Amino acid sequence: MPLALVALAVGAFGIGTTEFVMMGLLPEVADDLHVSIPTAGHLVSAYALGVVIGAPLLAAVTARMSRRTVLIGLMALFVAGNALSAFAPGYDSLLAARFLSGLPHGAFFGVGAVVATNMVAPERKARSVSLMFLGLTVANIAGVPVATLMGQHLGWRATFLGVGAIGVAAIAALALLIPHDHTHAPAAGLRGELAALRSLPVWLALGTTVAGFGALFAAYSYITPMLTDAAGYADASVTLLLALFGVGATAGNLAGGRLADHSLRGTLFGGLFSLVAVLALFPLLMSTPWSAAVAVVLLGAAAFITGSPLQLMVMEKASAAPSLASSANQAAFNLANAGGAWIGGLALAAGFGVTSPALAGAALAVFGLGVAGAAYAVDRRRVVPQTQAGRERVVASYVPQQSESLHN
Repeated sequence: MPLALVALAVGAFGIGTTEFVMMGLLPEVADDLHVSIPTAGHLVSAYALGVVIGAPLLAAVTARMSRRTVLIGLMALFVAGNALSAFAPGYDSLLAARFLSGLPHGAFFGVGAVVATNMVAPERKARSVSLMFLGLTVANIAGVPVATLMGQHLGWRATFLGVGAIGVAAIAALALLIPHDHTHAPAAGLRGELAALRSLPVWLALGTTVAGFGALFAAYSYITPMLTDAAGYADASVTLLLALFGVGATAGNLAGGRLADHSLRGTLFGGLFSLVAVLALFPLLMSTPWSAAVAVVLLGAAAFITGSPLQLMVMEKASAAPSLASSANQAAFNLANAGGAWIGGLALAAGFGVTSPALAGAALAVFGLGVAGAAYAVDRRRVVPQTQAGRERVVASYVPQQSESLHN
């Protein structure tokens, strides 16, 4: 695997850290800025909104630029957003800085996935994407816990300065390791890029991402009360258990990349089936501390097995605009984050029990299987007519030759 993937993973590590660390720093931020914790929670939403808006927008407007230049520019915007967060004088300015920090997130992963797959042989494409995503999953093991401890002991502003420093290191790695390339826009320009997203298979792939990862976040958004109220863990143990989720996500991500290079569709269906099973068993697994710890690892593994297959599938379905489609998939991931948390919250508010968000997630994963099945059916219908048309062209070109030889 090319060493350039390390540069992409470093950038992904910084992005993953800044995305999730705010959840652990809400009390400190709320106290310092004199706002309530629910109000401080809007800082999480502002980042997600920045991802959803920035992912397709930045990928589209940078379509005629070198991918290397785009990646460095996106990481520079990431550094600026975190620096402004560190020096924000008040809540409103911090809200704007968090939105700015989220803008480059999706486009970086989208363009980075295209760069990663272009540097390897076709049979290693999914594995290359999984290695870039490795930075994101490792951030949940090391980056987020360390950044949270830094914020608790040195102040939350120090956390964002530290994340900004990771971004500077990523810029240096990108400049050193990513090869120079030429512009990559299609002849149709921005209009051609947008037209590539009109395909039904692309939207079905994006819908699978929303449903599949929505299933994850329906449960993961409420994992803390499950661990404390159902499994009986102390609050102080939750950080370590969330690191176990990162371990499972890392293992699932690496396994998914390797398996998808052999069977992309099979890995996707297998991952979704696994996610349904794990979430359906969550109420039982949360009954004892040891099984709850196993459940957290299995949840991360089952969810992230599908990460690189989904990313690669979206890119293949929109081959005329892979950067834009790949970035749109990251926007879909963040829609899944918000939508899954909302659906899980509905189950909890309805009084179905502390583990009910996991069952809601299982239902979402079943829906994701249905969307993936519909995508497979559409692909099958498109392949058969093309095959038949190919046979007709062969017959049409063969018959005249046969007639001519008989005439002679």
